[in-house]
Amino acid sequence: MATTQISVEEYLRTTSDPDCEYVHGVIKERAVGELDHASWQGALLRWFSEHNVAWNIRVYPELRVQVAPDNYRIPDVTVLSRNAPREQVVTEPPLAVFEILSSTDRMTDVLEKLAAYQQMGIPAIWLIEPKSQPATSTPAGNSPRQRSSSFPAPAIR
Repeated sequence: MATTQISVEEYLRTTSDPDCEYVHGVIKERAVGELDHASWQGALLRWFSEHNVAWNIRVYPELRVQVAPDNYRIPDVTVLSRNAPREQVVTEPPLAVFEILSSTDRMTDVLEKLAAYQQMGIPAIWLIEPKSQPATSTPAGNSPRQRSSSFPAPAIR
């Protein structure tokens, strides 16, 4: 994946398809989703959308999240409280983010991204490997751990 050095201001004015991330002055291209990736993303969006009123949440695909002043990440799925500010770029910790691995993802890049989410204070960070059965969650301040691929109703207020 190619990298390009630009300012935060220039990054925020750019559009690309798929959208790129901005990490410490460097534009980072994201892996293009494959069928398994897209299937998981769609399933998560549908599931959370079905519960959005009851759980008082909003759910979005590929939304820019400013995890630090010079670090903008784009989770595959972002879950926000309905009480969170409505921002074009999220600046407050979401309730949860989901990253779905693609065949071209590098583990060092994924771990760096998960660490940035933890540093922002996101309480629920999920890493999904579409080709395996269990999903992995990373609660804030902890190491990743295996979880069942079924999703129990979260305590979201």
